[in-house]
Amino acid sequence: MAQTKLTNLVNPQVMADMISATLPKKIKFAPIAKVDTTLAGQPGDTITVPKYAYIGDAEDVAEGVQMGTTVLSASTTTAKVKKAGKAVEITDEAVLSAYGDPMGETSAQLAMSIAAKVDNDLYAELLKASLVYGASPVAVINYAGLVAANALFEDESDTALNKILFIHPDQEADLRVDSNFIDKSKSGMDVIMTGTIGMICGCQVVKSKKVVKIGYVKCAAGDSGATKIVAESATPSTGEAKLSQLTAGAFWDGTNKVVYTPAVDSYVAAVTYPYFVNPIVIVDVADANEDPAADKFATSTPALTVYLKRGVQAESDRDILAKTTVVSADEHYATVLSNDSKVVVAQFKAS
Repeated sequence: MAQTKLTNLVNPQVMADMISATLPKKIKFAPIAKVDTTLAGQPGDTITVPKYAYIGDAEDVAEGVQMGTTVLSASTTTAKVKKAGKAVEITDEAVLSAYGDPMGETSAQLAMSIAAKVDNDLYAELLKASLVYGASPVAVINYAGLVAANALFEDESDTALNKILFIHPDQEADLRVDSNFIDKSKSGMDVIMTGTIGMICGCQVVKSKKVVKIGYVKCAAGDSGATKIVAESATPSTGEAKLSQLTAGAFWDGTNKVVYTPAVDSYVAAVTYPYFVNPIVIVDVADANEDPAADKFATSTPALTVYLKRGVQAESDRDILAKTTVVSADEHYATVLSNDSKVVVAQFKAS
């Protein structure tokens, strides 16, 4: 009698193809990120992105007078290539006796796991944008606030640019009751990406739970409202708290513009009102601010770029004593905020 062995179910090469095929569909920010594969097969683990400064407008030159020269200058920004990976160990019993398709589920979940990590990194890059609206937000998301946020683009384009506003699902109700919100189902609008629910202030609105709600900011001992983080096993004294007790929102490091997890003995302070961080992203090839000196990038440069060093690779390893199989998948990449002038970070109070 022929036997269906585990080796018949696990083919690393086939599995890698399956993961690669589904990965783009799992990344929420894929429509606004350019994928660059020039790193593939190249030595080194750092990508250097050049930024050329504008040489300036031409000047009047009198007859017979020699023109002066201008130095073409450039600066660079770098990003470190990282590896995202996940592994699953499956017993023979799970494969042979479980209901459904354990190996197929493994493939699907490895894809979702890596995609979610890339998605997190893309959103984190957006939060590094220099154009920020609502330093101390006191109002929920609304039309007037979005008008002010969009004004930071200093848009001088001759035609309207396609923009996406990312909101948390908890903000949907606030937008839908705004008289300026246009519901997709009632307008027949052409959507830029799947998941668009409507439009407001020239922005198509997309929901994502990756949009973070900030509840605390990093601070130092002695700062106003500073709370010292103590271990989960400790008994907090006045001015101290366990991480599990701080549930108003995420922790924000304003200096490095990152969401982080505070270490024991570090300090945080609660914000006056927890607020959502909503990126507004221009997805057109054109740039809102057509002065290249503003960001030192060509106007066609996208807001986000994913540099792939190596695509998804899956491998399996057999433990012949435990009768289990470990399946792993990883991807080497770097994410970069590649055009600062195409992103505005709008902050609105959580309702």
